[in-house]
Amino acid sequence: MRLLVTGARGMLGREVAAVAEARAHETIALGHGDLDVTDERDVRAVVAGERPDAIVNCAAFTDVDGAEAAEPEALELNGRAPGLLAAAASATAAQLIHVSTDYVFDGAAARPYLESDPVRPQSAYGRSKLAGELAVRAAGPQHAVARTAWLFGTGGRNFVATMLALADSGQEEVAVVTDQVGSPTFAGHLASALVDIAERRLAGVRHTAGAGACSWNELARAAFAQAGLACTVKAVTSDHFPRPAKRPAWSVLASERADTPRLPSWEDGLKAYLAETREGRPRR
Repeated sequence: MRLLVTGARGMLGREVAAVAEARAHETIALGHGDLDVTDERDVRAVVAGERPDAIVNCAAFTDVDGAEAAEPEALELNGRAPGLLAAAASATAAQLIHVSTDYVFDGAAARPYLESDPVRPQSAYGRSKLAGELAVRAAGPQHAVARTAWLFGTGGRNFVATMLALADSGQEEVAVVTDQVGSPTFAGHLASALVDIAERRLAGVRHTAGAGACSWNELARAAFAQAGLACTVKAVTSDHFPRPAKRPAWSVLASERADTPRLPSWEDGLKAYLAETREGRPRR
């Protein structure tokens, strides 16, 4: 298979390209300097020239709080660009696999969100990602939208890396919220699922997040315990950390579609992440 990866310099894009190459796919890994996904001419020319069988779109505006003050910019990258990629893919009979988010939901559920549940984003970021989903689905039935949650991995900013850095720097206590619950997802595991979707040409909305659920507080505790770091995790609520963007209180995802790739548990994802990063971090 000939697979094109956008946003290939980012945390997830690098993982997708690595998985594709490890599976002997012909991989075209493009960063922003190689392809401006908001430029319709550029998108059409690159996709027509490369003729991929599938495109995995990892390019995104990921600053959740920043999107509140820059919603037009977020909509351009998260909403309009996926539609351009999907249209260009349709024109060459390629499939687009677009990465979306749990933030399209309002966080008011009491059970894991399924693909068929109604969407109601509560932030500019969530609205921009939903716009991208709708644009992709409008471009053709062969495309896939892979929703994920609480992504962490090597080579990019994420919650687990921040917690470990604080502990490594000598901080003895951190305050982390208990009233936000989700499905932490290791980028390496998600990347494998995205390539699976491309290989099997699965279409439609797919929930692809780490199995299980925990709060941010529980995730921090697990990270410190697995890493052997002595840092106390204080329990607080979201009121302790007022942010520009509203976070869903409940971000647990599960799939109702039997053929959707199942990811390992978030605990296994954390183990895999720490195995990749452990050598470079001091022990206390």
